[in-house]
Amino acid sequence: MSYLHDIVEEEPWSIHVLKIDRSRTDYEFHTTLAKGSALGLSTLSEQIKSLPREFGQPLGAVNGDFWKDGRQYDGDPTGLQIHDGELVSGPCARACFWIDPSGQPHATNVLAQFELISPEGLHVAFGLNEERTNGGAVLFTPTFGTSTHTRGGRELVLEPEGHHPAEWLPLRSGHTYSARIREIRETGDTPLEPGRAVLSLSSQVSERLSRLVVHSVLKFTLGTTPDLRGVKTAIGGGPMLVRAGKAVVFTGSQPRHPRTALGWNDRYFFLVVVDGRQSGLSVGMSFPELSTYLLKIGCTEAINLDGGGSSTFWVRGQVMNSPCQGSERPMANALVLVQKPKNTGAPRPPLLQP
Repeated sequence: MSYLHDIVEEEPWSIHVLKIDRSRTDYEFHTTLAKGSALGLSTLSEQIKSLPREFGQPLGAVNGDFWKDGRQYDGDPTGLQIHDGELVSGPCARACFWIDPSGQPHATNVLAQFELISPEGLHVAFGLNEERTNGGAVLFTPTFGTSTHTRGGRELVLEPEGHHPAEWLPLRSGHTYSARIREIRETGDTPLEPGRAVLSLSSQVSERLSRLVVHSVLKFTLGTTPDLRGVKTAIGGGPMLVRAGKAVVFTGSQPRHPRTALGWNDRYFFLVVVDGRQSGLSVGMSFPELSTYLLKIGCTEAINLDGGGSSTFWVRGQVMNSPCQGSERPMANALVLVQKPKNTGAPRPPLLQP
């Protein structure tokens, strides 16, 4: 693992790069949760401190996905997140990054195929841990926070049916679950309790499922395309910047902003942050400029992550970049490189190279 601070004076650009050897079996990526839940915001440094010790020693990290900016759902990740195997947030229209069970990285758009099936055989699509829209249905789990934060609508409090509690929650991508209705509430903002989930229904969906009563059993499928069964780590972002060794072509206005990106080739991962909005230090990059730079350092695949005030680059206890707001901005989640515990028998990583 090596750190490079690349300064290009003529622009100017201040670029931070962490190069990670993919052959190191004691290295792995994890995502974080702000304040331990899917809803909320905290700084990158705070999120790293709260990472479970059993994951290992944090070595480097960058900010993660875009997030919803609003009073009720402030900090809700926009796209996919899988945290230590738990499906925390479903995908959106932008690209996602994940590592498959064999350890291979991927980045592309993911299509959610989340569906509930009523006792009468009705099929209803639903979202996961997100704001419920008009005409929609959302499944909330305790990882979301203390309550659903909804206003009105019918909400079904669910408990496992035919599962050992450990096989019910946390939810895993690609699995099918059965749940029994424990309680039906009509007031919204239902508390989220350990071992139970809440299905929140808009009035339109509630009418379709009007025959549901306490003790009715629902089935839930959490399929995706591509199939993410067995994935332990995934995070949303986008757009793609490099595909198959070629820069993605962008059209229209291409402004310069602070940027965060993740790239890789057959031998290395690259975490990259470009400072911006600081005329004497770094003006930021456009997407085409960032794609070109990622190709220059050797990436054959690369995805953009949240940028702007969120762009933060952390290595071994220190924020190495210059966030454009003057200090760390609270964020929804992050991508962290850890060294697994020493009992793996792997050698210690070398010191950072200047």
